[in-house]
Amino acid sequence: MIDKAKELVATARTKMSDAVKFLEEDLKTYRVGKANPLIFNNVVVDYYGTPTPVPQVASVTTPDARTLVIQPWEKKMIPVIEKAIMDANIGLTPQNNGESIRCSVPPLTEDRRKELIKKVKAAGENAKVVVRNARRDAIDALKKAQKDGLPEDAEKDFEQNVQKDTDSFVKNIDELVSSKEKEILTV
Repeated sequence: MIDKAKELVATARTKMSDAVKFLEEDLKTYRVGKANPLIFNNVVVDYYGTPTPVPQVASVTTPDARTLVIQPWEKKMIPVIEKAIMDANIGLTPQNNGESIRCSVPPLTEDRRKELIKKVKAAGENAKVVVRNARRDAIDALKKAQKDGLPEDAEKDFEQNVQKDTDSFVKNIDELVSSKEKEILTV
């Protein structure tokens, strides 16, 4: 029974860790005034009937701090990528020269900064919800295991471990969100 409880705690910890990793990757895609090719990871184009992220159909480079260049591997993808960028509403205007697409990254306005901060906080809150759901599922499973024969004091110890993990991951999420906010507010 103890092994099953340890497994439940490890599963909860893995779910919490995955939520934090997802948040880290998601926050990398937020544009903060300088060219970052990762902002196109969430821009999806129709590639032969399959929704595909832009970096999988083109190379994305940053020739300078304010410019992104998208070089599609197939020329016929240029208008499709251009439309996808416009539809994604990421604050960039694509310019097509027939060979590639250039996007100039404008400096962030105060309104856009506030909007980005709201998005960052929402993403952080979603990650916290995932962490709390993992905690709830683990505690419910531990209580069920107690009814199936797990000693009560062991169940309480495992619950405390789950709570410690939850507090740690929530603190980590708060730190990620606040550092991203500072990065967005830095002019």
